[in-house]
Amino acid sequence: MAFTYNPARFLPFRDAQACARVRAIRKEDITKHPNPQFHIRVIEDEREFYAAFALDIVSRIVRAAEEGRKLVMILPVGPVPQYTIAAQMINTLRVRCHHVITFNMDEYADDEGRTAPPDWPGSFATAMWENFFGKIDPELRMPEANIHFPSSENINDYGKMIEDAGGADVCYGGIGWSGHIAFWEPHLAAEFGDDFEAWKKAGPRIVELHPITILQNALHSFSSDWSWVPPKAATIGPAQIIGAKDRSFWLDGMCGPAGSMSWQRFIARLVAHGPVTPWVPGSILQTLPGTYSILGGVAENVEISMR
Repeated sequence: MAFTYNPARFLPFRDAQACARVRAIRKEDITKHPNPQFHIRVIEDEREFYAAFALDIVSRIVRAAEEGRKLVMILPVGPVPQYTIAAQMINTLRVRCHHVITFNMDEYADDEGRTAPPDWPGSFATAMWENFFGKIDPELRMPEANIHFPSSENINDYGKMIEDAGGADVCYGGIGWSGHIAFWEPHLAAEFGDDFEAWKKAGPRIVELHPITILQNALHSFSSDWSWVPPKAATIGPAQIIGAKDRSFWLDGMCGPAGSMSWQRFIARLVAHGPVTPWVPGSILQTLPGTYSILGGVAENVEISMR
């Protein structure tokens, strides 16, 4: 028997027909896209996925060094395993990273918009130093002056800081459960009305996190305690993602016993194959050159399961 209904009112994107269409995309069809410059691929094995991510980072570092130029990278915190692998590659191959300039895309903030101190265990600065920067041998590591995080002190200048460094050569990232890119949330679309071009030009700011993001981050970083997730964050805007010379996005959102379920299966499809709209911020990636790598478990078909 048919059972139809409208999506819950708190959801940022509520086009039921569009949701049904992308939900029906089978795993074998998920890599097909009309934009030939938007490359979607599925990597089945988890180890291969993170190794490929790490190799992408290190190969860009090596190539820039060989070409005698600096490399400006926008980096996310999650997923994390690739950073340890990349650091191991850098140390083993003795790759000097002195020409590398990094800008993290976001950082948590409190209800007053003050960003977390770097030594707070839940901060993105802590995660990056523990999993990447701190694991690179000091003589190979990029200078600390080349490592940047957005903060309540620099957020108004963060976009210009990236521009002054020469602009981002690559923007790495993932897709949030809400459809966000960095922490640029879907509810921010209301501010721009029908002016999509103004939305595209929006830069770094302190934002309030969407309820879905609070729940997602509680699930994977705060022992499922949603009260522990900070309510706001400093983040880059669409302008920095669009303005990068290349984009490399990685989707590994697994959960459940031994990673048996993915929270990212539907949103991966909506971002890559749904309408291009500020209400699904990641959908802008469809219009741009870049790669969109999906872990095999994330690419599985979207189905109801009561097990």
